[in-house]
Amino acid sequence: MFYPGDSFPLYLDKKSETLKVIQQLRDEAHRFGITFHRKKRDQGTLKTELEQIEGIGKTTADKLLKHFKSVKKIREATEKELSEVLNKKQMVTLQEYFKQV
Repeated sequence: MFYPGDSFPLYLDKKSETLKVIQQLRDEAHRFGITFHRKKRDQGTLKTELEQIEGIGKTTADKLLKHFKSVKKIREATEKELSEVLNKKQMVTLQEYFKQV
């Protein structure tokens, strides 16, 4: 380990508690940075048109996509097919949205 302005390194025994604490701090900082980056990256990637509809959340959008496989098939689905996944209020909201678009 080097100190700024000092040309001689500080040697720490590989079994010392000090070295273990420094390594744990390094590892935790690295884990924190990676977790933050992944979370930030995931927020901006996969978003579906369904999540933009007020009254249809991420969970409902996921259920719809899992059941119908695409937004196009959801748009073409009958009321009976939609009622298998959605409640009445969500179904009305979804149908109104697709009429506007």
